Amino acid sequence: MNLLDINVDYCRARQKRLLEVMHRLRLDLVVVGTTEHVQWLAGPRFGWHFEPAAALAADGRLTLVAPGAAPSVAAADEIVVYKSQHIATLRNDQRQACSEVLLAALSKRPAPRRVGVEFSALSQHLAAELVGTQGTELVDIDPELYVLRRHKDPDELARLKKAIAGTGAMYARARELIGPGVNEIDMFNELQAAAVREFGEPLTGTGNDYHSGAPGGQPCDRGAEDGELYILDLGPAYRGYFADNCRTLAVNGRATDKQQRAWQQIVGVFGLVERMVKPGARCRDLFAAAQAHLDEYMPGGFNHHLGHGIGMFPHEAPHLNPSWDDTFEEGEVFTAEPGLYGPELRAGIRLENDYLVTATGVELLSDFPLEL
Repeated sequence: MNLLDINVDYCRARQKRLLEVMHRLRLDLVVVGTTEHVQWLAGPRFGWHFEPAAALAADGRLTLVAPGAAPSVAAADEIVVYKSQHIATLRNDQRQACSEVLLAALSKRPAPRRVGVEFSALSQHLAAELVGTQGTELVDIDPELYVLRRHKDPDELARLKKAIAGTGAMYARARELIGPGVNEIDMFNELQAAAVREFGEPLTGTGNDYHSGAPGGQPCDRGAEDGELYILDLGPAYRGYFADNCRTLAVNGRATDKQQRAWQQIVGVFGLVERMVKPGARCRDLFAAAQAHLDEYMPGGFNHHLGHGIGMFPHEAPHLNPSWDDTFEEGEVFTAEPGLYGPELRAGIRLENDYLVTATGVELLSDFPLEL
């Protein structure tokens, strides 16, 4: 069994967990229209320029609305399609076309009284028909979906590990290229190519930091300078699942004493992570411990969150950030990204690892070199 491909059994398991929520909230139907939630429930991932949908009924039947043609594999009991293009020209009314087909499929069943929908992305074509014609009560299902997504099934974890392997290949290539004068645009292009070679297919997303001599930023048409530190915070996505980890490289290959001491202090935070994190531990407690540890060396030098969950979106729960009061849960994947910044560091160091929360602690998923 190749867990990188669509796994109907795990999709059905996610549907079952959503059905439990539906029973608790007394929902007759849940309709999702974001690409991520359609993929999470049904399996296929459609391109960003399409507008698919999935509807899960309280009896466990899932209807998938696909663009153009039915996918060969999907965890669906019914697949209907909408016409997404006319003789190869993409339609601009994708969401309306999808909603019309979905409503036609739903019209064959009794009208639902309470329907869970994504308030953040609800099609007004769909809402107008459900509320205006059928008198349906709409319930925001977004918060429940984000809670359910915290636990990663084996197929999701396999894709996350593949995405993280992509960053490993990217850092290996960066260490080959690094040196005074290396152009940031060239570095960006080479690192994207390294990830594509690792995946054997195009990325489904990318992002983060490729700007030398700065805490972050997009690549510029400039050469990295002797003495700078090059923060590479990489976030490629494999089949919809995002990695996110960071390494910092000395452009000339020779870190200064101050840079090396700061690096050592930052590395110490990972020891805190590995000692403190387990199911039920508070993210705020870990953040406070990391902040105190980094302030021992450079007060105020650490000025951002400590990390976050990753999955089908670059930033998910848990939030290692005092603005939230999350606790760690078994089965979720998160990043820890301590850093220190200041002009004497040209301009800072950030290191980031990815971890899986296990029943007793954490498993490191980004086990490749940390050295400057």
